[in-house]
Amino acid sequence: MVRLHVKRGDESQFLLETAASARLSDLTPLVARIYNGRLKVQRLCSEMEELAEHGTFLPYNMQGLTDEQIEELKLKDEWAEKCIPSGGSVFKKDEIGRRNGHAPNEKMQQVIKKTIEEAKALISRKQVQANICVNMEMVKDALDQLRGAVTIVYPMGLPPHDPIRMEFENKEDLVGTQAGLEVIEESEAQLWWAGKELQETKLLSDYVGKNEKTTIIVKIQKKGRGAPGREPLISHEEQKQMMLYYYKKQEELKKLEEEDDDSFLNAEWADSHALKRQFHGVTDIKWRPR
Repeated sequence: MVRLHVKRGDESQFLLETAASARLSDLTPLVARIYNGRLKVQRLCSEMEELAEHGTFLPYNMQGLTDEQIEELKLKDEWAEKCIPSGGSVFKKDEIGRRNGHAPNEKMQQVIKKTIEEAKALISRKQVQANICVNMEMVKDALDQLRGAVTIVYPMGLPPHDPIRMEFENKEDLVGTQAGLEVIEESEAQLWWAGKELQETKLLSDYVGKNEKTTIIVKIQKKGRGAPGREPLISHEEQKQMMLYYYKKQEELKKLEEEDDDSFLNAEWADSHALKRQFHGVTDIKWRPR
């Protein structure tokens, strides 16, 4: 199997194994699905951290308002009474004003937080360093774990306007957000390798050969953006090691230069004729009148 090291820009994303004979018309959308799936897991983890701390999402017309403003406008979060966490809630006000403050109890918070850690680990960029490949099944597994944790803590479900529920139902609205800019639609995805666009009408082997033990770095980006920057000749880590090596070498040379100082030759103990003068009795001679 050919191993693809997928990057976005200069940042590693994940490793993926595929056959050299794979059609790029199938491979490119698959890479985009995994890439976008990882982003969805990350967005869910971020929102679920807030869910554990501050409870469910407020209706849009109540967000950012003070308690006095809500009372004055006679607004009410009708979903707060329907979406009660298992074991009851503890109040922890959301200073940003996005969530209602009725957080799950400590035990249920730990269920959410532990699941978040496990889901993050499945799709983490650290999998690249560990030489572990990620596939769509792993992404789905991470999503299922997160969905299960929410169901355990909120058996009655979440409000329809909660970003977490919207993510699970694939109804999320990312227009105008930074998260939306990171997403690459499958139809807009494009793969590049060694400065070449991998045309969807060809096979992967048309570019990398038929060696199934090849590892290549491919970059994913949106169509029409031109060729991404090429990989540097040396990695950032190798560059750091080289700089450290030459710094140590420079320090060693400075030390040698300091130790090469010959001013000690003027010292009395370094005089090679001192013993001869002592035998002749001509030591400590003063050349001035007494």
